[in-house]
Amino acid sequence: MIRSQALRQHCAEIAAGLCVLTPARLVAQTAVPRLPPAPPNPPAPSVQAPADPGYAALIATCKTPPPARGGSGRGGGARGAPPPQGVRDYTVAEISGVIRAGQKWAFLWQQAGNNGDGIVGTDDGGLLLAQNDSSKVVKLDKSGKPSVAYSDTHTGGALSMSPKGNLFIVARGLRMKVEQLAPQRRVLADSFQGEPLDCVGPVINDLTADSRGGVYFTMGGLFYADAKGAVTRYGENLTTNGVILSGDEKTLYVTNGTTLVAFDVQKDGSLTSQREFVKFTAGGGDGATIDSQGRLYVTTSAGVEVIGSDGKHLGVIPTPRGVISCAFGGRDKKTLFVLARGAQDAGGNEVANAAQVWSIQTIAQGHKGRAK
Repeated sequence: MIRSQALRQHCAEIAAGLCVLTPARLVAQTAVPRLPPAPPNPPAPSVQAPADPGYAALIATCKTPPPARGGSGRGGGARGAPPPQGVRDYTVAEISGVIRAGQKWAFLWQQAGNNGDGIVGTDDGGLLLAQNDSSKVVKLDKSGKPSVAYSDTHTGGALSMSPKGNLFIVARGLRMKVEQLAPQRRVLADSFQGEPLDCVGPVINDLTADSRGGVYFTMGGLFYADAKGAVTRYGENLTTNGVILSGDEKTLYVTNGTTLVAFDVQKDGSLTSQREFVKFTAGGGDGATIDSQGRLYVTTSAGVEVIGSDGKHLGVIPTPRGVISCAFGGRDKKTLFVLARGAQDAGGNEVANAAQVWSIQTIAQGHKGRAK
C-alpha cells in the first residue's frame, strides 16, 4: 500500500495527471464493454529481450548462453502459459475470515495488448500496473480512470513497493534489469556473475522488495539483488514465476509450477531451508499477495488460491477470466484486485492479448505494512 506522503514525494507525474487515457467505467460483470476499435497506425509495441533484433548478438557474448526459449517475446511471454480465454461462469463460496459466499467481481478497466502486469494497490483506493507494450506504469484511480505514472520503463513488467516506499520494476527489454522508479530512478541490478542478466534467460518475471533495499526476483530461477546491486541465485529444481515475502520478511514464497515453495530469510537477505509449502489445485501458479493474518493469495488457472500461514489450503476464489496478478487495495485494504488476460474486441470476438482489472470485496484485510 502506497502511503499518501510517499506517493506525493515519489510520483510527481501522478500528481500532475499526465497523459490521461480514455476513462474507464466501473460496471457489472454482465455489462463489460468491448474494446474500442484499434487506432490507425498504432505505435509498435515494446518487445521483450528475446524478440529484440540485437538479442542474438548480445547472447553471443555470454559465457553460458541462456536456454532456448519459444514464443515471440511479447504478449505475456514472461508469464508462462496464457490463462484460458473467454468469460467463465463462477460462484464464490465462503472462505472463513476471507470472503463471504456469493460475492461478485466488478469490472474496472481494460486495454488491448500486453498492457497489464504486476499490480500494486495505493492507499487512495487506486492501483498501479505495469504495461509491457507501452513501457509505461499506469495508475487507476478508485473509479478506474487511468493516468500515466511513469514512462520509458524499457518493457517494464511487474511492480513491487518496499515497506519504506521504494518502488521497483523489472525491465524486460534488451539488457534486462531491476530498476528503482521511486524515490529516484536508478538501476539496482543488471548483471549476474559479471554478465548481463540476459545471459541467465529467459525473461525477468516477478519481484518483491524488502525493507533492506534489496529485491528478490524470478527469471527461470530465484535471485536476490541486495541494496548494492549484487545478485545471488538461490534454490534448486525451480521453475519460478510469482514471488512474495511474508509480512515479517522472515519467509519468502515462490511459485514452482503446481506448488508453492518457501525459504527462510536470513538477516542479510540470504535464503535457506527450501521446502514445498503447499500444492495448488490447478497449474499456472503466478502472481501473489498476502493479507494481515499471513494468508497467501496466488493466481492459478483456477482463480485465486488462498493458503493459510501454516500451509493449509483454504479454498479458491474463482474469477471471471484467467488471472495472472493480484493485490489488495482500497482505503481499508479490503478490496482484492486481479489482473486478467483477455477481452472482446469491437466486433465481439475474443482477444487473448488484452488486459483487464477486476475487483472484489473481502473480509480479509491486506497487510498494511506492505504494498502487496
